[in-house]
Amino acid sequence: MLIDTHCHLDDERFEEDLDEVIKRAFKNGVKAFVIPGADPDDLEKAKNISERYDEIFFAAGVHPYEIEKFDERALKEYLKHPKCIAVGECGLDYYRLPKDETEKKEEKERQKEIFSKHIKLAKEVQKPLIVHIREASFDSKEILINNGAKDVGGVLHCFNASEILLELSNYGFYFGIGGVITFKNAKKLVNILPKIPKDKIVLETDAPYLTPHPYRGKRNEPAYTLYVAQKIAEILGMDLADVCSITIKNAKRVFKELEKIV
Repeated sequence: MLIDTHCHLDDERFEEDLDEVIKRAFKNGVKAFVIPGADPDDLEKAKNISERYDEIFFAAGVHPYEIEKFDERALKEYLKHPKCIAVGECGLDYYRLPKDETEKKEEKERQKEIFSKHIKLAKEVQKPLIVHIREASFDSKEILINNGAKDVGGVLHCFNASEILLELSNYGFYFGIGGVITFKNAKKLVNILPKIPKDKIVLETDAPYLTPHPYRGKRNEPAYTLYVAQKIAEILGMDLADVCSITIKNAKRVFKELEKIV
């Protein structure tokens, strides 16, 4: 059995065949799914999908690229929904910062401000965080610790293999491992994987993005969670069944509502 803790099933690329996508995932052993909130404009769609399937849950948050759409009041309304089980995805992404130094500084400060508001919100509603970190490991770790994110914990989505983030395992955070682990150029992630406590690893696809080998170049989907689990088993020298068992237990610890399904 598997749990895909991060898949954008509300993406337009799934509009035509979502039922078939879910059926293929079930066939490959996926028993539960979490849709992260990235763009507030898609939250209603995510909510509706979660209401159609017992096995699908969603989160409410704003991706760093969409921070101008941050509306705390609207997020709070979605967080009241019984299928809304986390806050995020939120965080810091310094990959596409402006070249002008003043604008770059302003953008970083704005991202930090909104990230901190997400953490405060998560603590208010007592739901875990789904955290996006890209080229911002130091600042992200500092904000999570200084804002008391340990009170709720969460998942470091698409863990970026940064050594300095490993300490967050002591602050209630889990490490989302997805299709990147199967890439030929993922040596850094492959090397750091054994350093992550096994009781802190969860599986994800980030579908429709980051499709694992052998399907790179095609649309990613939750059925491919299996290939992530197989690669982790290979790297750690574990049985696939043990990887599945451990990661399911981990996912249910961080997202407690999954206990009702799996």
